[in-house]
Amino acid sequence: MKEFKKILPFSKGYKLMYLFGMLAIIVAQLFNTLGPLIISSTIDSVIGDVEFRSSIIKSIFDLFGGRDYLKANLWLIGILIVINTAFRGVFLYLKSYLSVKAAEEMSMKIRNKLYDHIQKLPYSFHVKSDTGDLIQRCTSDVETIKKFLGVQLVEVAGSVFMLVFIVWIMFSLNITMGVISVALIPLIFAFAYIFFKRVQRDFKEADEAEAKLSTTLQENLTGIRVVKAFAREKYELDKFDVKNMNYRDLVNKLILNLAMYWSISDLISLSQVGIVIVAGTILVVSGNLTLGILVAFISYVNMIIWPVRQMGRTLTDMGKATISINRIDEILATPIEVLVENGQEPEIEGNIQFENVVFAYDDEKPVLKNISFSVSKGQTLAIIGSTGSGKSSLVHLLPRLYEYTNGSIKIDGIELNTIDKKWIRHNVGLVLQEPFLYAKSIKENIRLTDPKKPDPTVYRAAKTASIHDDIESFDKKYETMVGERGVSLSGGQKQRMAIARTIISETPIVIFDDSLSAVDTETDVQIRKALEKRRDKSTTIIISHRISTVSEADIILVMDKGKIIQRGTHKELIATDGLYKRVYEIQTSLDDDLEAI
Repeated sequence: MKEFKKILPFSKGYKLMYLFGMLAIIVAQLFNTLGPLIISSTIDSVIGDVEFRSSIIKSIFDLFGGRDYLKANLWLIGILIVINTAFRGVFLYLKSYLSVKAAEEMSMKIRNKLYDHIQKLPYSFHVKSDTGDLIQRCTSDVETIKKFLGVQLVEVAGSVFMLVFIVWIMFSLNITMGVISVALIPLIFAFAYIFFKRVQRDFKEADEAEAKLSTTLQENLTGIRVVKAFAREKYELDKFDVKNMNYRDLVNKLILNLAMYWSISDLISLSQVGIVIVAGTILVVSGNLTLGILVAFISYVNMIIWPVRQMGRTLTDMGKATISINRIDEILATPIEVLVENGQEPEIEGNIQFENVVFAYDDEKPVLKNISFSVSKGQTLAIIGSTGSGKSSLVHLLPRLYEYTNGSIKIDGIELNTIDKKWIRHNVGLVLQEPFLYAKSIKENIRLTDPKKPDPTVYRAAKTASIHDDIESFDKKYETMVGERGVSLSGGQKQRMAIARTIISETPIVIFDDSLSAVDTETDVQIRKALEKRRDKSTTIIISHRISTVSEADIILVMDKGKIIQRGTHKELIATDGLYKRVYEIQTSLDDDLEAI
């Protein structure tokens, strides 16, 4: 099928291993087909007086002493059957070892490729993607492909060979019995194909339901503290229960179809065996067939019935594998973000200029409209505005997480979209609204961007972020392990850790995307004073809803509905009627009320 062409690149280096695995199962099936011939020849040509029909069997019997000797020592036939079975077992072992090893290596390459590709996908992709669904594609779907490649794919080669070879042997033994023995085989094939087409759709629905279940579970575990805080356990349980029941119903539907297939195929298969036994018995009684050949036909029919019945399972697993391949290919087919673009890598000082910048997400209505301003090296720019006014979208353009639609953004006089993405991101530090910490030590989290940073540099960054004293109060200080997503720290501590992680990079441009709002006013002042001492090292952009945070900035932009509606210093803006003055008066009034309490 065309889907399997998509994973051919991952088989590089393992095709020969698969070939040997297929050869091994073919040889194993050859030994398997010898068994009934040995028994048939023993009944007809050793115990009976019929001439040997197979020169190969006659040669093997001659090695064991010939007809007369074997007739007097029938136990040697048992030894011969054991030897034949042992050789079959050896080649089956080789088949399993080679095919499973190749499948495991291929699945490892697929997982590595997926992980690498996901890391390189653009920021916009991850904003829209479900984490649970991505995890399932990297785990469950890869396992489904591995199972098919490691077991079913090689079995198909062995089954096809055995079917063709046994049918040829049966027709060479007796044409009439050969026709009778394969009479219902086409019916079983047709039924297996129809079943495959039906179950493929069912599996896709079940797989998608499992992905939704995984997403729900991942979200719940990630936000378990919120669930606990608001006593939302029952709501989350009910939500999970709905997804779980839907998944259960779809799997039950799949199992019902499988049960129906196996029961009907069992009926057809046993009917085929029954027809052979009845027809063969009649021919033996009439003298048109020997007892040994009847025994061989009964054995061969049972041999070919099994792989034909298995065709339904093989097609089912192949259907699962094709769905999984397509789900993985959806990820791999998504264009990655090219970080190294052979663009410019200028020395960044921190001069920023926006000229009539327009930006929209996916050709939708623009969220930024004709944005123009400039910031000089070492200055602090503050941006304030209502939720959804475009503040975060604006600063996300600087590290090229998104590309501006129209207009011009220049860094030190150089057009931003001509600067290499990886280079600009090394020179723009971004502290996001929601800090993410890894389950590592505090020290490892702070120097995440450069693990080789010396301890004194780590301490300086922590002091600038006003987190040093908190860390020193922990038992293990900087070696203290941070729980998953920083669960062992308070919100303000996590935010300050994220600030320290950004500051340690000493980038010429530092952006605080509403990240100072999570700290108290006193800590906010301490951080800004520490940043003020670094004016000669970086240009600072601060997004905040807190007037006290932005009041000391060199330039303040007030945004609303994607536009800059006011600009100036704190003194200039509070002297002018507008949004900034209204927010200032509200916050000042609240502060006065709190002090009066």
